[in-house]
Amino acid sequence: MFPRLAVLLRGRGPSCSAACSSLSSGCGSRVEHDRRHRRFTVTPGGGAGTRECAVLQYRFTGEKEVELMSTYVPEAFRSQGVAALLTQAAMNFLVEENLKAHVSCWYIKKYIEDHPLQHYKDLIIT
Repeated sequence: MFPRLAVLLRGRGPSCSAACSSLSSGCGSRVEHDRRHRRFTVTPGGGAGTRECAVLQYRFTGEKEVELMSTYVPEAFRSQGVAALLTQAAMNFLVEENLKAHVSCWYIKKYIEDHPLQHYKDLIIT
């Protein structure tokens, strides 16, 4: 179960990109931002015993615009807050990088409706 989401900031060293902040749940799952492949991933349960990971994919559509395309959470880890953890990380990325977003994914649209934070809503292109 994911009882509470907390932000953990890792140290920024020479080999660490600007997206080195990661989100983590109370039970140890951590969101990793893979800028090269334009996705956020989390391996539920810290990766023990499984290769399946949850993924939120995006793509750049302009210099300061992205499309939040899809989320996928393995069936065994659904209803545990994993998609919310991924979406929160993606929304924080938009805020930090001052990006605007088109949202194609139904789950991300629902998350924004359920969490109507103005600094999130201002970044969405309708």
